[in-house]
Amino acid sequence: MTNQSTIDKLIEMHLTSMADAFRNQIRDPKMNEIPFEDRLGMIVDIEYTSRKNNRLKRLIKKAEFDQPDASIMDIDYMSGRRLNKDLIRRLASCEYVAENRNIFITGATGSGKTYMACAFGMEACKQYYTTKYVRLPDMLLDLEMSRNEGNYRKVLSKYINPLLLILDEWLLLKPTENERKDIFELLSRRRKKSSTIFCAQYRSEGWYEQLGGGEGPLADAILDRIMHDSYKINIESIDSSKDVSMREVYGIDKSLIE
Repeated sequence: MTNQSTIDKLIEMHLTSMADAFRNQIRDPKMNEIPFEDRLGMIVDIEYTSRKNNRLKRLIKKAEFDQPDASIMDIDYMSGRRLNKDLIRRLASCEYVAENRNIFITGATGSGKTYMACAFGMEACKQYYTTKYVRLPDMLLDLEMSRNEGNYRKVLSKYINPLLLILDEWLLLKPTENERKDIFELLSRRRKKSSTIFCAQYRSEGWYEQLGGGEGPLADAILDRIMHDSYKINIESIDSSKDVSMREVYGIDKSLIE
């Protein structure tokens, strides 16, 4: 069998990185001095790494992060916000995903909630957990449209299946009764099977009223499915007179930078 025939077969089997590595070894005379087992191991390592990198790229793309450049390493702890650095680093290990626990990230507009949530999402992708980012208003609209189009279950599964779901702008607007039913259905299906990050402008103590309070049983039912064993990160300013929008710190909204 000729070398070109081997390369062609590798390409046909979609082992393109291995084919490229084999081709490079053929062209390098120094490779003749390396034992066959070592050369084979090098080729396999290149293919393996390529596949892992491609898988990561697909996960990140499918997650549809609002801020795909977010990084745990770049979280700013010097901007006058009160942050639990040890907790954030512990959560970056994604142990909470393995334990099917949730995270509540709360804070005022511009405090960096979305950036932090996307940074956690990126770490989840790096550990090959399926991840999905969505604004709650967009998800509710998507579900409403799917109900009218007759594919509600299919669309709902898009938000049920990811091992990590990031719900941004959580309860920013008071949901309708039908929307509360959608939220209940989603969180009931995800309970004890996956993890959800909730990004909200105010703490969880105010979520009951926003979910309808005593108007019916849904508020209690929804909160019962997410409150227990959840980690809480409340982003507070230490000195409000020195507040700087985290959009400016991270360079997200350049129009804020003078």
